[in-house]
Amino acid sequence: MTLTLTVSDEVRALAPGFTHLAVEAHGLVNGPSDTRSAALLDDAARRLAERLEGRAPHEDPRIAAWREVYSAFGAKPSRTRNSAEALARRALADGGLPRINRLVDAYNAISVAHLVPVGGEDTDHIKGGMRLIRATGDEPFRTVAGGEETVEHPEPGEVVWCDDEGVTCRRWNWRQGVRTRLTEESVNAVFLLEGLAPMANGGLDAAGAELAAALERLSPGARITVHGPRITVHGPR
Repeated sequence: MTLTLTVSDEVRALAPGFTHLAVEAHGLVNGPSDTRSAALLDDAARRLAERLEGRAPHEDPRIAAWREVYSAFGAKPSRTRNSAEALARRALADGGLPRINRLVDAYNAISVAHLVPVGGEDTDHIKGGMRLIRATGDEPFRTVAGGEETVEHPEPGEVVWCDDEGVTCRRWNWRQGVRTRLTEESVNAVFLLEGLAPMANGGLDAAGAELAAALERLSPGARITVHGPRITVHGPR
C-alpha cells in the first residue's frame, strides 16, 4: 500500500508559504503515558516558556501566521485555535499538558517545544491517500460530542485533511477525528509537521529530527523515516 500526501491548488493559493514534513514509523510500541513521555512534555513546557519570555503564544510569529491563515478561510482563530497554539496555552496553564499515551505525548511535546502543529495518524486506518483540501461541506467527520461518537461535517471552504472515507482533521490542524487517531494499540503511523512563513524549512527539519529521535527512544527497533515536503509516504508493507 502507498499513502500519498497531497496539497490542493486551492490550499496552496490560500497559503503559498505552506510546507509540511512527514515522519513515517513502522513497528511502534505504544502504551500508557510513562515517566519518559512525561519528561518530554515537561521539557517542552520549559522550552516554550524560554522561547516566549512572558509573551502569550499568539504573539509569537509562528502562531500569528497560523491565525492569519485561519482567518483567510473563514475560521475564528481565537475560538478555534490551531493545535500548536492550543497546546502552548495548556502548557503555560496551571494544569499543564495532558498525558494521553506515549506516542501522542511525544508529538505533543515536539509541537510545544517548536511551536509547530504536529499530528499523528494511524496508517492502518487511513483509506487511500491523504489530501489537504478546501471542503465542500459534504465530507463526513467522525468525532466525539457529549461523550458519544457522532458524525459532523466541515463548513464549505474550510481547510481539512481527508482520505477516501472522510475528514481526518478539521480546520487544517484544529481537531483530529477518532477514526485515525493513535491509540495504545497503534503500531504504524505517520506524523505530520506543518509550517508557514516565517518558519523556514530548517526549523521544520529540526522538529522532525527531534521527533524521530524521541520515537526511537520510546520504541526501540521501530523503523522510522523522515520525509520532506510534497512527498509520497509508503505505508506498511
